[in-house]
Amino acid sequence: MRTVFVGAVEGSRVGLDALCAAGLPPALVVTLPPDLAHRHSDYADLAPLAARHGIPLHLTRRSDADETCEAIAALAPDLVLVIGWSQLCGPRFRAIPRLGCIGFHPSALPRLRGRAVIPWTILRGETDGGATLFWLGEGADTGDIAAQRLFPLDPAAETARSLYDKAVGALAAMLPDLVSRLASGELPRRPQDDSRATLCARRGPEDGRIDWHSPADAVARLIRAAGPPYPGAFTHLPGGARIVLTGARLTPRGGYYIGIPGQVQALEGRGFTVACGDGACIDVLDWHPADAGASANPRLHDMLGRPAGDAR
Repeated sequence: MRTVFVGAVEGSRVGLDALCAAGLPPALVVTLPPDLAHRHSDYADLAPLAARHGIPLHLTRRSDADETCEAIAALAPDLVLVIGWSQLCGPRFRAIPRLGCIGFHPSALPRLRGRAVIPWTILRGETDGGATLFWLGEGADTGDIAAQRLFPLDPAAETARSLYDKAVGALAAMLPDLVSRLASGELPRRPQDDSRATLCARRGPEDGRIDWHSPADAVARLIRAAGPPYPGAFTHLPGGARIVLTGARLTPRGGYYIGIPGQVQALEGRGFTVACGDGACIDVLDWHPADAGASANPRLHDMLGRPAGDAR
């Protein structure tokens, strides 16, 4: 069976690698040119992997571009796999392969359709996660389900990285099996139950801004949800320097520190403790300057006794 693979992120690379390892390399890889890497915080260059397996590479800024549709159509593919691609694929694109197009979504569809699914999963305190391969249609993430895996989550400890890796691990396990089944003549598809659907809104880097008047649990959850491979939760030092917080926990000794929201209560090594809006605190365990050119060790003691964030 002749396939075409479309993607541009870490999950795309894992899925493509799984297909190649299973002896199911695509006839063509379609991806973003390197100058558009900024579109994805988890961008991955697929060129080295494609070259290693002798797969032709087509660079495109839009999957519906004339030259891209023509390049795919010239191969007369049976199936197009759209794995880690933030653009909607229009009717012309979807009509090219004989069987259709398969997309990937890091949730148990029909729940949590839409954008920024991994951060929203953590922010909502979900106890179950999932990964879905589905047939692309007119709507976003609404097509029939071709394969799906579910897995448990720890809402008190899950991070964007741990959830991302679980979803991508499920993808790597499902994708070769699904392609093999389709090649053998199976056509698995189960309609989604729209009555159970939920839709996630887009999130941008500014949505990582910490409001220290929020409860400590909410602040810690935002730090876990916005962290790598995403831009991270952030706050500002009194002088205006922005720092990104990538590791935190609820302070074990509850009720010990008394302070105002955003006030640093203790400093230990590179870590520090900050009061939140409910009187509880978080311990910031890992952080870095937002400005790549800034000092790796801002003077954190300047924060002592002052609000750490913008909220006053």
